[in-house]
Amino acid sequence: MQNYEPAPKQNVSSNIELNLKYIQSKYQTSINSDIMIRTFNLIAQNKTYKAFLVYIDGMVDSKLINDFVLEPLMLRSYSNTYNKKTNQLTSENSNNISVRKMTKFNLEDYIYDSLIPQNNLTKKVELNKIVESANSGNCALFIDTLEIAFDIDIKGFKQRSVDTPQNENIINGPQEAFVENIRVNTSLLRRILNNENLVIESMQVGEISKTQVAVCYMQNIINPELVKEIKYRINSLKLDSLISSGQLAQLIEENEKIDIPTLLETERPDKCSKFLMQGRAVILVNGNPYAIIAPAVLIDFLASPEDTNLKTLFANFLKVLRILAYFITLLAPGMFIAITGFHHEILPTELLFSILASRENVPFPIIFELILMEISFELIRESGIRVPAPIGATLGIVGALILGDAAVSAHIVSPILIIIVAITGLSSFAIPDFAFSFHLRIYRFLFTLLGFCAGFIGIGAGLLVYINMLCSMNSFGVSFVSPLTSSLSTHFNSFFVKPAWKFEKRPGFIQPKKKYAQPKISKKWRY
Repeated sequence: MQNYEPAPKQNVSSNIELNLKYIQSKYQTSINSDIMIRTFNLIAQNKTYKAFLVYIDGMVDSKLINDFVLEPLMLRSYSNTYNKKTNQLTSENSNNISVRKMTKFNLEDYIYDSLIPQNNLTKKVELNKIVESANSGNCALFIDTLEIAFDIDIKGFKQRSVDTPQNENIINGPQEAFVENIRVNTSLLRRILNNENLVIESMQVGEISKTQVAVCYMQNIINPELVKEIKYRINSLKLDSLISSGQLAQLIEENEKIDIPTLLETERPDKCSKFLMQGRAVILVNGNPYAIIAPAVLIDFLASPEDTNLKTLFANFLKVLRILAYFITLLAPGMFIAITGFHHEILPTELLFSILASRENVPFPIIFELILMEISFELIRESGIRVPAPIGATLGIVGALILGDAAVSAHIVSPILIIIVAITGLSSFAIPDFAFSFHLRIYRFLFTLLGFCAGFIGIGAGLLVYINMLCSMNSFGVSFVSPLTSSLSTHFNSFFVKPAWKFEKRPGFIQPKKKYAQPKISKKWRY
């Protein structure tokens, strides 16, 4: 079993040659072409000291290094050649009188306070911490005789600019999406929530990758126990690397044996801000443009960010459509199999004769036809995602029209089956969340087999087990079916979209500190 105990700490030495050998050995500079070590002589109060910089080429801004690090330290000027003791103006506490005192020269403080005009400059003692900062795009400055190194933030690597969402498009609402840089993502949240109570805590995950993870929450709203649980789960992870938010979601959710997502992932800052104001937490992972929202419940996967931007009637109409799409995606193929195989009597006679006539020349059993078409549809969907964008539209036409028509003409499948598969596929596209849509696509195969084996009895038994699974699931201590298990009035008010002037209470199942979001009468201009 691999040992995940931390390596012994090694501090910066006052001998610069030892520090240089450590850095060269750590980065294997003899074979690493992008590790830059710049040695030079530093001038401070007319004295010369050996120094060197270490940084990674391509991750720093070279102009910042030249103008704000090397130039102030190397070039002779009044600030670094003045060799008298430093005068400091201090104030006496008793009568608040300023007194000028002579202080002894300190190289460490002098460089920090007077020579490096950089806004983000920190002192570090541990060599492994300095290496971590250099790996993230900072520059480390080592100076002879000093037992500390200066960590200078001069990041300058190329990154994708803020763009429109790729997978969560809406018509009426903001058009900004998260990017791969975690600091850009936190700034997007801060721009929307202009409040000092927005707390963003950073931590590292991965013994090798040292991936930066940020937990964001509104301190005056969120339940403190929820924050403690999230931080405990993240800090308890022991693994070599963390690459994506999807990987982190799998590592911290508690229902790992049931492939139903209990954490919401989104690329929209406005959606995250809405959930933050409800009292939930948002988890960001550096290098990934998706945020994790915790906790999440069933109704969150059927909601769209556009719901709060539309009139109440329009938003609720769309929500009812998504509920219908939920059941069609999950049950339509199984219901069709059950009706045609066991329950002919519920169909009108003319429709039954039409279905039987369409299948007269088909040599295969209906379960084989259905599974064949479902797998074909999934292949078309997956191929449309993987192929280059210009070919995607052509692939859809070829797969849906030409192959489908050819399959019917060749009497491999019946026309009614094409309709069922198409409606099921279209319904799956209406689910706003990709992970939850994927879950429904997988489970519909199980309900298809249950309908083929036992008709409505099999589907009913499957639904009983499925609902029991949903009711037994939790997301950070919150029941996954909340607030559907509450009273009828709470159920209605929580599930369907309310008018903007009725958002008085935050969801009670999250147990926020601040229960009320606005007064009972928010439109003061009217009343």
